[in-house]
Amino acid sequence: MRRPSQSEMASTRSRATRPPVPRPHAVRPDPRENLTSPRYIWATIIGVWMLSLLPWRSWMVAPDLLLLVIAFWCVHEPRRIGMVVAFIFGLMMDVHDVGPLGQQALTYAMVAYGASVLQRRLLRFDLWSQGLHMLPVFFIAKLIGILICAWLANFWAGWSWIIGVLLTAALWPAVGWLLLLPQHRMNDADANTV
Repeated sequence: MRRPSQSEMASTRSRATRPPVPRPHAVRPDPRENLTSPRYIWATIIGVWMLSLLPWRSWMVAPDLLLLVIAFWCVHEPRRIGMVVAFIFGLMMDVHDVGPLGQQALTYAMVAYGASVLQRRLLRFDLWSQGLHMLPVFFIAKLIGILICAWLANFWAGWSWIIGVLLTAALWPAVGWLLLLPQHRMNDADANTV
């Protein structure tokens, strides 16, 4: 009978001490990852769009709630709401406001782009910090829209629109809390069942 060599014993020993190789299995999405349904997202956007059709929006210092909700969903659900949706709703607001066609569409698309660029950073912060981070995005987009409108109409609207931008950014935490309320309820229900 032949005795095994040192190398054969080492290879047998290393095979015995190796951890088992995991078998591939189907990867399922995390059920908590995507709690916001598309119906809810579209219902909130269309509801705020209907609210934006009321005459209070023509007041220069009024916050742009539709822009706020679209930017919020661009940050929290970027696969469902993006620049195309923002552009289309901006065009609809241009038609409603009877202003230069494309002014609101450009503003909405720029805010959606800014929200998508800052999306990863914004999700790390609470709603107050998110609103503070979005303030320059709202300001620059509105400033560009106002400058284009002033150039086309040869009339400067003044600086009162800054109050509307500040109110829009200040409403981010409240609107965000309201829009995320169904997710909080589902998380509370999951916590109570465990």
